[in-house]
Amino acid sequence: MGEVVGAGLIAHVPTIVLPETIRRELNNGEDTTLVSGLQQLRREVFDVLDYDTVVVLDSHWATTVEWVVTAQDRRSGLFTSEELPRGMERRPYDFPGDPELARLVASKGPENSTWITAIDDHSLPIFYATTNVWEYLGRGLPDKRWISIGVCQTADGEDALRLGRALGAAIAESDRKVLLVASGAMSHTFWGLRQLRDHEAAGVEHIFSPEAAAADAERIGWFKNGDHARVLDTMDEFYRFKPEARFQHYLMMIGALGEGDCTAPGRQYGEYENSIGTGQVHLWFDRPEGGFPAARATPTDPDYVRQMGGTGADVPAAG
Repeated sequence: MGEVVGAGLIAHVPTIVLPETIRRELNNGEDTTLVSGLQQLRREVFDVLDYDTVVVLDSHWATTVEWVVTAQDRRSGLFTSEELPRGMERRPYDFPGDPELARLVASKGPENSTWITAIDDHSLPIFYATTNVWEYLGRGLPDKRWISIGVCQTADGEDALRLGRALGAAIAESDRKVLLVASGAMSHTFWGLRQLRDHEAAGVEHIFSPEAAAADAERIGWFKNGDHARVLDTMDEFYRFKPEARFQHYLMMIGALGEGDCTAPGRQYGEYENSIGTGQVHLWFDRPEGGFPAARATPTDPDYVRQMGGTGADVPAAG
């Protein structure tokens, strides 16, 4: 029987893969603590914990008609970002995948009234929300498998929780020990092009608005106290500050960890920092004694049954 042995909300900003000299130029002579935070997380967790597979919940990979999970036996190549090719150019990546777990996740779609497809096409693009965190947390650990699941641009919060429930159920049915990485930001409004070069430093004063910084700080406090239920209950309020990918990376993660039943407190690595207006932080949730709560069941959705052309008999009951 498999389980999640750790999970984190992790920043992946392009700055972290720039040379240190450039990082310091952008930040008034100081280096970003997002780098030292990742280095510490690597030493304290990824280098020492017993795990088989890392699942990245990738806020940059947006699908449209279904959730997609990578199922290649291996992913390797050179990554140049279409968004920021000057800062992320021909960066090598190379890691084994986990096709068995990917297909198991996809198989849990129907019982959670959602659509999940495992794709093993080696031409499938990769995104820096995966590669940037792998460079810090996975490079040099050749036996650790990495797979990614994209966000879905037509999905709402409930849909993201359903994906998380499917992921949690698949992990529990597997023989894998898994780390979950929700790769993405908190509040996520960029400064405009004519202003953003005045706001490249890491200081909180450069977050797009004081209200956005305050909303992030409030939730970071809740995360540290393990109050995931409150984060979930106030998502509509948080949407005012445009969290990255509608916070689907976090919602998928917490869906796998029992949603409001999860009370795992977060440990912060590095400081809360700005990235041209957006709020960035690394928070890690250790496995509680006795394990994370089981993923909740999704009640059968009549709309899903109708769209699948069934009567309900072909969809497994919740429970």
